[in-house]
Amino acid sequence: MKFGLFGGATAGRNTSTDDSDGFQKVVDFIVEADAVGLHGLFCVEHHFTGFGQVSATMNLLTYLAAKTKDIRLGPGVMVLPWHNPILLAEQAATVDVLSNGRLDFGVGKGYRYNEFQHFNVKLEDAQPMFEESVALIKRAWTSDERWSYHSARWNFTDIVVEPAPVQKPHPPLWLAAGRPESLRAAAQGGYNLLLDQFATFDVIGQRLAIYRDEVVKQGREFDPMSVGVARAILLVRNAKERAEAVENRAKGLARMNAFGRSPDGAYVSSMTSDADLVRATEEGALIGEPDEIIERIHGLKNAGVGYILLVGMGTRIPVLHAFAREIMPTVAA
Repeated sequence: MKFGLFGGATAGRNTSTDDSDGFQKVVDFIVEADAVGLHGLFCVEHHFTGFGQVSATMNLLTYLAAKTKDIRLGPGVMVLPWHNPILLAEQAATVDVLSNGRLDFGVGKGYRYNEFQHFNVKLEDAQPMFEESVALIKRAWTSDERWSYHSARWNFTDIVVEPAPVQKPHPPLWLAAGRPESLRAAAQGGYNLLLDQFATFDVIGQRLAIYRDEVVKQGREFDPMSVGVARAILLVRNAKERAEAVENRAKGLARMNAFGRSPDGAYVSSMTSDADLVRATEEGALIGEPDEIIERIHGLKNAGVGYILLVGMGTRIPVLHAFAREIMPTVAA
């Protein structure tokens, strides 16, 4: 069992670098996570939120590559329909080189209706755009010869992408997925899998089983470390702290759920929680005192989870130290 982080900084238009939710405090936190032995970081990419979620994800990862030594670094995820795939391949390969092969490249087709609307990209075009971009990025990373490509969307003539990534044949590709057909496609495509923070433990077990069964069906051995499961961690010491943590988490879920739906309700992403926000928190978060959190982690481990990505510590280094001291040694073996 290994542990990592999922999330990123929060820095709005008027946020100074010494703000508790700004970039520098997050960088310091991740450096400390590296020091206490966390395995990896997946940093989100989001736009136009109004509360300053990370937008220039590859830039932040490049800086973190210089500040850390061992922790693996990756976007969670780069939404490919919004990017020039060749420019993105160059940026990602550069992070892999600067980090000495520590890039985990998380990709997805996107799920937030408002982001597609503001980028003037049709949500129904996301899947074919995603598939074309993945093929181009893989080719860019693995081709030593110049090549050309022309389609209705992209035209590249006589190109070779530099630098080449350190990891061969290329950095691991992690796919965010939730629907059964997407989970099977992830296994069929050879992707590692990212499972979101919103689903309850039962749903996570079901989704992991679909992916695992398809991996085996494809003739490969299932590796628990090939699935990263994002989970909110709410380390509390008494009933009052628990009630406050549940209330705050429920408010956060309500905000995230709004992003995962179209205004008319016709589109609802799998990246949304149960409508009962208290239930979604109680049955989806690592919440409680250390013993209760350890019990919940063992439940995930018994379901086949080998890699948990912690959400919600913010920049609270004492909470990180408490987790590393009181919980991680008990369940890491």
